[in-house]
Amino acid sequence: MSKAIENLTSAMERASAIRPKVGGFPYLAETLRKAGVIRNLWTLPASQSLFLTNDGPVMMQGEPLAKGAMDVPTFDKEALISALRKDQSGESTFPEFLAASWRAGVIRYDVDFIARTVAYYGCNGEKYVEAYSQVEITSW
Repeated sequence: MSKAIENLTSAMERASAIRPKVGGFPYLAETLRKAGVIRNLWTLPASQSLFLTNDGPVMMQGEPLAKGAMDVPTFDKEALISALRKDQSGESTFPEFLAASWRAGVIRYDVDFIARTVAYYGCNGEKYVEAYSQVEITSW
């Protein structure tokens, strides 16, 4: 196992231990940022995640949301925002959030841990960017 994978895995475990159920993403993001993760690029519906870290890139393959040929949903900003708010309030699981994002026409998203933003993209150049709050993590 590479140093990049070990560091990323350890940071995710730390984040899981301190992350509140409601509003937990900023805690995960800050833990990853402190561990040297710069960006996280997701591709939907493949559920493929590329982490760009100070120790090197790491690819994680999740369970795909769909298989075979399919129509891409039309980008729906309001449906995406609804999925975000549901997730932020602790009313959905991460897999449910990914599925709702895909149904809202998101084909990829980009988490920038330095700028503290997440940009969501549709297949025709549509884009929605949301900033997330900075949090203090005292137990590092």
